Amino acid sequence: MAIQHENNQGSVALEKKSSKVKPPPMYKVLLLNDDFTPMDFVILVLQKFFAKDREQATRIMLKVHNEGRGLCGVYPRDIAATKVDQVVAFARQHQHPLVCVMEEN
Repeated sequence: MAIQHENNQGSVALEKKSSKVKPPPMYKVLLLNDDFTPMDFVILVLQKFFAKDREQATRIMLKVHNEGRGLCGVYPRDIAATKVDQVVAFARQHQHPLVCVMEEN
């Protein structure tokens, strides 16, 4: 944004005013534990939708299994919501009750 100022000689000087734009809020995407979804399916979901390698996916899956929830990633709201929808739809398509949620970071 520029602001115009007229000086004594009649010429115009432009002063650059910086506007600070706050970054969008970020959201955590989490998988929640259940007693029915197979561990291999959770690993597949983490690889397919969150680009985790086998080792990372296994680590997150064990966290979900042992602690009740595991962090898949942190994204802007629209991307997080899309990932939640994709995971839930994929799980239902394969007849698993896997729960995926998002919460503000």
